[in-house]
Amino acid sequence: MAEQTGRGQLRPGKGALKGRGELRDQPQRRSSQTTTTHHPTPNTPHPGAWWTWSLGLATAATRTTNPLLLSLLITVTAYVVATHRTTAPWSRSYTAFAKLALAVLLIRLAFAIVLGSPVPGTHTLLTLPELPLPHWAQGIRLGGRVTAEGLLFAFYDGLKLATLLVCVGAANALANPARLLKSLPGALYETGVAVVVALTFAPNLVADVQRLRAARRLRGRPDRGLRGLLQVGLPVLEGALERSVALAAAMDARGYGRTAQVPASVRRTTAALTLGGLLGVCAGTYGLLTAEGGAYGLPLLLAGVAAALAGLRLGGRRTLRTRYRPDPWDLRAWLVTASGAAVAALLTLAAVRDPAALTPGVIPLTAPTLPLWPAAAVLLGLAPAFLPTSKPSTSKPSRESS
Repeated sequence: MAEQTGRGQLRPGKGALKGRGELRDQPQRRSSQTTTTHHPTPNTPHPGAWWTWSLGLATAATRTTNPLLLSLLITVTAYVVATHRTTAPWSRSYTAFAKLALAVLLIRLAFAIVLGSPVPGTHTLLTLPELPLPHWAQGIRLGGRVTAEGLLFAFYDGLKLATLLVCVGAANALANPARLLKSLPGALYETGVAVVVALTFAPNLVADVQRLRAARRLRGRPDRGLRGLLQVGLPVLEGALERSVALAAAMDARGYGRTAQVPASVRRTTAALTLGGLLGVCAGTYGLLTAEGGAYGLPLLLAGVAAALAGLRLGGRRTLRTRYRPDPWDLRAWLVTASGAAVAALLTLAAVRDPAALTPGVIPLTAPTLPLWPAAAVLLGLAPAFLPTSKPSTSKPSRESS
């Protein structure tokens, strides 16, 4: 059922195409298909801009205990992460930080129930058996009366800490740690490597746990409960150890820690400028926070920042490193940074002008209200969500014959 071609190759005859008489002879046709290869491009804002934006939202969260504003901040971070999150391993860390924030809130409420609250209250919810403690443990109690005022105060306090954790999780999910390390000045490179390794530990750990749990589910083994946790935890720790050894070997092969030879006068000048600048920043910040230091606080803060930047500039001479294709701080990065800074500045101003709206009291029990212009200020944090996301680059189309 085959015919021999001129080159000695065999090709199927017409009868081979019938297949038990069900198929008819059809002429062979060529169909051209265009295949497109997608290559992801780093068309995202600068990672430093994402950290500045998240720290601005975290600063705004420290200025209020209003649960409505804190919930609005969490919603803003969730929406921005949903619109700009990629498929990288660190992008999955937002869910883990949200679960950690929920656990912190529940633990804070449990402490308020078991250990009591410093806020006195008149509305008793329940009374637990109180354990007697020795005289040296005065001020601490186990059990006793649980009031609605104390529980509400603990909820406000725990929700603030949970919001801070969610903001940090948003920065971890949006910022590429490798790009962030590449953007650091030379004097902070070694410190930045340690920080980046610490920041990437949590996302990689989350990715390992999800991968192992999926593998156990495919094999029909339990992945929940204490047994599943114990059987998943050991491979995760083993993977973290192997990753640490591989990272140490890679850093050693690339000559990590080598420094250039600089004159002793430059080293002393660098140390003096850096230390003096940091002391000036601390003293200037303290002066701005106190009523007596308003005259010298701002000039001392600016002088400290200038001295610290000069010290970092000189300290970068000791680091033997170059940048390949440095990330530009473009217009989108400025918009993301301005969005977070505006939220922090407006919430700080609102806390000074109307502290009662941002810190609702619990005595007497009153329902919190949503202040209008502070809520509008929080909504400014949604500005990065409307920026264009990264689009894959399209390679040259190729034709394939079928």
